[in-house]
Order: sequence, then C-alpha cells, then structure tokens
Amino acid sequence: MRTFPAAILMLAAAGCSQSAPQDPDTLARWKDTSFFELESRTLEGQALPFRSLDGGPVLVVNVASECGYTPQYEGLQALHERYAARGLTVLGFPCNQFLGQEPGSPAEIRAFCSEEFGVGFPLMEKVEVKAGEGQSPVYGFLGTRSGELPAWNFAKYLVSRDGTTVRFFGTRVAPDDPELIAAVEAALKP
Repeated sequence: MRTFPAAILMLAAAGCSQSAPQDPDTLARWKDTSFFELESRTLEGQALPFRSLDGGPVLVVNVASECGYTPQYEGLQALHERYAARGLTVLGFPCNQFLGQEPGSPAEIRAFCSEEFGVGFPLMEKVEVKAGEGQSPVYGFLGTRSGELPAWNFAKYLVSRDGTTVRFFGTRVAPDDPELIAAVEAALKP
C-alpha cells in the first residue's frame, strides 16, 4: 500500500466534500428519480439494478485501496455484518480520482478487499465521482440530492429506504461514528 505524507492527507480530507452542481437542468434530471431506479455494474461486470435493494436503506461509499483511510473497510464490513439482516446494504464504489489511490484492476481490487479486510458487501465497478462528463449517474444523483460530492475517498451517502432522501457524511466520519450509526438506526426504522 502506498503511503502519503500526513500533511497531504490532512489537506485533502480538510475539504471532505465539494458542492455538487445545482443548476436547473441537473436538478430537473434527478427531480422525480429514486435511487432504486438506478443501476450499476459489480466489480465482476454483472448488472446490479438497485431495485433489487429496494426496501432498505443503502450506504454508498467511494473507496480506494491505497488511501490513508483504507482501514475504514474494516468498519464498513462491521456495519454490513451488524445491519444487513435488518435491511442495510453497503455498496463500495472504487474510485481512482484522488491521487490515483485506486489503480488496480477489478481482480486486484477484489483480492485486496477480500484478503486484507474480509469485505463481503457488494463492490461495484470503478467509477468517477467528480462532476463532469465521466461522472457516474449514481454520483450525479447522490450529489444532486445531498448537494455534496466527495472531495476525497471514503465519503459516505446514506440513502433512505424510499430512495429519495440522501444524507452525506464526509471522509473523516468513520463507519463507527455515533452520528453515522444513529442515522443508520433511524433509517432502518419502518
């Protein structure tokens, strides 16, 4: 795993989010859309329609294997194990847009996550999360709904069970942070 000076990590994580585009066209594009109408591909290239996740909240995280925050995989796996039976789905989206910290192939990413952290939650295809032409529609939706986009790896979005409300948690909010746990618990209530 590549390491970076603490000053770079602190600087990068200081702005844990950036404003998402909120222009009329972008807002109109996602206005009547539910998260569960979207889909993506798994790390292995299989389609995953999010309607198959409908009914429970979803925690979406942009992940990277060579980041100072990579140990958060352990906490994300713990969340998955603790709440999956109650309906929470954790989805990891590898992203290489922040200092090239996810350069691996799908097979390398899967091997790393499985061997180092025992990741059992779904890992999706590598995506771009920043606003622009190559941005994943998933992150277009999440950014528009929350008003925020990741400014670094391991930013988190908690999507409500109805797929319309999205709450953003920055990189520094660890998976076991009481604020995130409280939000997950609230989202799990019927």
